[in-house]
Amino acid sequence: MIRIEDVSITLGENEVLDGVSASIDEGRFVGLVGPNGAGKTTLLRATNGVLSPDSGRVVVDDDAIADLSSKAASRRVATVPQDTSLSFDFDVRNVVAMGRNPYRTRFGSEIGAKPAGSDGFGGERGTDVVERAMDRTEVSAFADRSITEVSGGERQRVLLARALAQDTPVLLLDEPTASLDINHQVRTFELVRELVADGKTVVAAIHDLNLAAHYCDELLLLADGSVLADGTPTEVLAEETLREAFDTRAVVSRHPVTGSTYVTALPERTAGTDGNGDREDDGSGRVHVIGGGGTVSRLLYLLSAAGHEVSVGVLNEGDSDLETARHLGLETVAEEPFAPIGPEARTAVERRIREADVTVLADVEIGTGNVANLDAAAEAESVVVVEERPFEDRNYAGSEAAVRYRSLRERGTVVSPDDLLSAVADAV
Repeated sequence: MIRIEDVSITLGENEVLDGVSASIDEGRFVGLVGPNGAGKTTLLRATNGVLSPDSGRVVVDDDAIADLSSKAASRRVATVPQDTSLSFDFDVRNVVAMGRNPYRTRFGSEIGAKPAGSDGFGGERGTDVVERAMDRTEVSAFADRSITEVSGGERQRVLLARALAQDTPVLLLDEPTASLDINHQVRTFELVRELVADGKTVVAAIHDLNLAAHYCDELLLLADGSVLADGTPTEVLAEETLREAFDTRAVVSRHPVTGSTYVTALPERTAGTDGNGDREDDGSGRVHVIGGGGTVSRLLYLLSAAGHEVSVGVLNEGDSDLETARHLGLETVAEEPFAPIGPEARTAVERRIREADVTVLADVEIGTGNVANLDAAAEAESVVVVEERPFEDRNYAGSEAAVRYRSLRERGTVVSPDDLLSAVADAV
């Protein structure tokens, strides 16, 4: 559907794009990602024909977009810009109806218009397209309000509705969720996925790598005006590639709920030496992690990448968390498959907890076989409790386990997984 062929664009004295090439198949959702200034918006403007490349070309459905008239290009490609400001005072319905302009003749009728009720590009069909676009973007409720009286997030959805009313095979989105709350971010991307399922080709500049990884079929990573990587989210969002593109440390793992690639940016460690040549404290410490059943694999990646000395256990052989810990080269305390925690393993884990600066208790299910982990955690000087589910939903060891957990929770710091690193840093 789209071929970007060796496109270079200079704006002023700045070469924004330098020999960019890519191919996008019909019915795919492709995310443009990369640092600010990488050229994402410029590439979108070249794709919709607003900018003509200094060299190279963009081909949409077998025609160079720059060779098409403005109206012909607008029947191929619709765009939702990042800037949602509008200087005119029309109501929302009329703004959405502007998406039908590429189909109108200079006399006001739509191309191919037929009598009302018949199947054509004009007549009732144009009106139906507008109403359907408003319904899908949930702006019908304020269709009669002035565009100047709606919020920034509502205006973003109105412009998306206008693009849908344009009824094009290609949809371009420039930071489509920048003005939206998390609820409408998810709704917007779910709607985009529906459009792609219906056959539309979508290219979106997205700053949130995790949203891009979850919703996009493919990613195109731009850096310094060139394509640094392209492919599936798993292929593109590799730790070394992200360091090269964004100049930052990041841990790439798999989200425990969605299963999609998940990126967590880490602060740079600032280890150095003091005046005596001794190594200064860089904020890292010894951390023991209690988990199991896949509840801590991502946390182990984060803690290890943040520079902490991490141990984990007691875990049964065959547990995915144990496999992750061994893959990372972490110190582990293990027990036989399906066996309860025995005296030797309990002694070993209690020693590691006493030696640790902080113990992390994950959102793990507790049964009679591993309830001894809660008793061992009582030896901890400092406890961080990672909680996503109420304990009663994962307690299979009875009321005594609930009492032990409540005690740990009351004297510890309770956090979500996203707040783990800051809580551990504070504890250390």
